[in-house]
Amino acid sequence: MTVFNTASNNQKHSDTVLPPESTTLQHASQPQLLHKRPLGTATPMIHRRDFVHRIGHAALVFAVIGLFLAVPFWVAVVTAGKAQQEALTPNLQLPSQWHLWSNFLHVITDGKMFQALLGSLIVTVPSVFLALLLGSMAAWIFARRTSKLVAVLYAVFISGLILPPSVVTMMLLLKYMHLAGTAVGMVSVYTGIYLSIVIFLITGFVRTIPYSLEEAARIDGAKPWQIFFKVIFPLLLPTLASATILVVLYIWNDVFYALFILSGKLDTLPLNLYKVASASLYVNNWHYIFAYIILMSVPLLLVFIFGQRKIISGITGGAVK
Repeated sequence: MTVFNTASNNQKHSDTVLPPESTTLQHASQPQLLHKRPLGTATPMIHRRDFVHRIGHAALVFAVIGLFLAVPFWVAVVTAGKAQQEALTPNLQLPSQWHLWSNFLHVITDGKMFQALLGSLIVTVPSVFLALLLGSMAAWIFARRTSKLVAVLYAVFISGLILPPSVVTMMLLLKYMHLAGTAVGMVSVYTGIYLSIVIFLITGFVRTIPYSLEEAARIDGAKPWQIFFKVIFPLLLPTLASATILVVLYIWNDVFYALFILSGKLDTLPLNLYKVASASLYVNNWHYIFAYIILMSVPLLLVFIFGQRKIISGITGGAVK
């Protein structure tokens, strides 16, 4: 009888199901018979795949850049170095004989580029200076004041980024003020048009400047103009550099507003190109037209090459922050 009870108890214990923890412990206590994968075997494959993906992305980026930038630039350079007969149909073929420097010299002398360059400088430099000065001062007020009136004024100024200016209204206003066809009127128009870009970029950056700096200067007896020019303005130099490059690009390449406002009384480089390209001197002379475009674009290319990092840092500092 005792033997029977012992056997039945052993059968009950063998029929019971072990919990997961005990099963895990039993498996852990058993010797590992499976073959382990050596450490570091999967890492080279992952790095290799990442390297291939990076190479593919870089190749795609360079292909897009070459399609949209390198090909037009190559066509301009090649066409500018050709003779008249070869340049009648611009293409990617190299010229049979290079005439690049002679075409440049012809454009500079007969195209009146020096007079147009002087006109562009007369219009561009004061416009950029006034837009940066007035825009930075307005941005400082917009960033520090929180009233509803200031918010409405800020929205009005920023709307210039979206809403196009009325050319007819500007022409009538300049005509009544006797500024039509003058450099002063052109500078006033450019300053008003691109003031919104400067305010938009600088307002966001001013908000990141600690207000305690202004309070410390105010405690020391500094006046508002002293606080702006001695405390705030030096901190705005990176964003002002990026805004300068952007405004210079817009003004330097403008033809539309200069055509209506200057009315032929003052020539700029793009406006002079439009005139000489439509004149009889440059009819079917694509080699001279492309040579003019290259010479006109060289200053902007240099400015953009040396200032592209400041453009990115200024946009992220002013718009994102």
